[in-house]
Amino acid sequence: MNTAELTSIEKRHVWHPFTQMRDWEATDPLFIVKGSGVRLFDSNGNGYWDANSSLWVNVHGHGRREIDEAIKRQVDELGHSTMLGLTHPGAALLAQRLASIAPPGLTRVFYSDSGSTAVEIALKMAYQYHCHRGQSERSRFVALEESYHGDTIGSVSVGGIGLFHGIFRRLLFPVDFAPSPSRFKDAGEAASKLEAMLSRGGSEIAAVIIEPLVQAAGGMLLSPPGYLNIVRELCTRYGVLMIVDEVATGFGRTGRMFACEHEDVTPDLMCVAKGLTGGYLPLAATITTDDVYSAFLGDFSELKTFFHGHSYTGNPLACAAALASLDIFENDGVIASLADKIDYVRARLQKIAKLPHVGEIQQCGLMSGIDLVKSTGVPYPFAQAVGAKVCRRARDLGLITRPLGNLVIFLPPLVSTIDEIESMLTIIEEAISQVTTDMEP
Repeated sequence: MNTAELTSIEKRHVWHPFTQMRDWEATDPLFIVKGSGVRLFDSNGNGYWDANSSLWVNVHGHGRREIDEAIKRQVDELGHSTMLGLTHPGAALLAQRLASIAPPGLTRVFYSDSGSTAVEIALKMAYQYHCHRGQSERSRFVALEESYHGDTIGSVSVGGIGLFHGIFRRLLFPVDFAPSPSRFKDAGEAASKLEAMLSRGGSEIAAVIIEPLVQAAGGMLLSPPGYLNIVRELCTRYGVLMIVDEVATGFGRTGRMFACEHEDVTPDLMCVAKGLTGGYLPLAATITTDDVYSAFLGDFSELKTFFHGHSYTGNPLACAAALASLDIFENDGVIASLADKIDYVRARLQKIAKLPHVGEIQQCGLMSGIDLVKSTGVPYPFAQAVGAKVCRRARDLGLITRPLGNLVIFLPPLVSTIDEIESMLTIIEEAISQVTTDMEP
């Protein structure tokens, strides 16, 4: 079918995530039909830089031969088999690999399908863990304001972004929210409210859940150095489990394999997804300790089983992709190659920061957000959708990314070269200049 025929079908039947469909129906959709390296191509043959890693999942670029071939080999053997009562080699080998690269002490891997489900599992595990230890009163959770952990009901309950989550509040379980650490320059001050919550109600709290270093969907909000370490210490002191959501920050995005490594922190449960398969197939994992795992061991009649599962848990094709992705990390020295790219992005963003309509710029590793403001420094009204307009102009110039309100996100695949990064940031700079200049009276 040609693009016009596809457009007709698309507009009659498809409902898109995080999209106002009235606006969508008034535009011509972009059909992506091919990917190669850090480029995407549409049905009309136009090419675009993938500057948000296809919603933060792509790690090694599109059309990566090693991952392609691993999936093809697995297709010839087994497409899927349940992990309820059965297993398969890929699931075992991937669990071993994940345990070997995770923070020390994380040894047990429970598979699921997305970041949201990985978080749901962590929340349920944390509560059931305490129940098995005779502390069923520990049923509350502490999360951070401006946090985002996914879109299922449990993960939304611990989410702190009113724009996304506010309408669903009546459906959710109660959660205590500590201030976002991004509001503070000092880690101790940032953690003081959290400590007060734990001191006051620690005997009722099952776990604290945080995004380490960066609250990504909240606006690339950065934690002050040392905050992660203090949270770990507080959780230990008050007998509370620590859950870290590495869905966005994991697999090299911050310059280390996992953000926890920057402060040598081992949580009790760690959630990973997005980049786990290199951006190829949906797969997630909740990785935990032997201590948590052991609390679920018992006689059949004790009902200590973790009653949770998904039809496609540990899918063999996804596991094959993930193993190939981890091979690339190892064989290509991906993590070691990131430092120069991160430094280049930092220097280049400093130039963009001089534009009259750019406010604060947040960066951690290859995760960046460029805040757009009026020439007076006042934020643009939400209804003006200036971030969306800049991203639309960038698309016209050959680059794809998405905004978070007035924040333009730059999150390229790790494989991007410095020359490719320069090309991407040049387009973003040009799009910002063009749109904001047009909007000035």
